[in-house]
Amino acid sequence: MSNDIMSYFEKDRFAASVGIKLVDVKPGYAKAKMEITDRHLNAVDIVQGGVIFTLADFAFEAASNAYGQVAVGINANISFFLPPKGKILIAEAKEITASKKIASYNVDIFNEDKEIIARFTGMVYRKKDKLKLD
Repeated sequence: MSNDIMSYFEKDRFAASVGIKLVDVKPGYAKAKMEITDRHLNAVDIVQGGVIFTLADFAFEAASNAYGQVAVGINANISFFLPPKGKILIAEAKEITASKKIASYNVDIFNEDKEIIARFTGMVYRKKDKLKLD
C-alpha cells in the first residue's frame, strides 16, 4: 500500500506548488522535504513560518492517512526553535497515540544539518471513509 499512498499524495496540488516532496510514508509515519527558494522567504529574509507549517502539515496528513482511512486534522500547533539555515527542510511525522477515531502526531522539522528548527503537534479524527487510491 505504501506505493499507492505515495502516488496518492503526489496529487496534492498545494504541496506540489510550494515544492514539497514526500520521501517516505507508512501507517503512522511520513517524511517530507522541500528545497527553500527565494519565494519561501519573508520580508526579513528568513523562511516564512507558514512555509514550515505547511511542510509539517503535509507530513502529518500523509502519516495519518497512510492507513488508507480518511483522517482529518482537528487540532494543530507549532513551536519554532531556530530560524532555518541552508536550502533543505525535512519534516518527519510520527504517530504518538491512536484510538479508533482519534490519533495524535509529533512532526519534527529539521534543516539540512539535522538541527531541529520546529515541532508541530497535531490531532486527527478518523472518518469511516476510505481513501480513493485508484
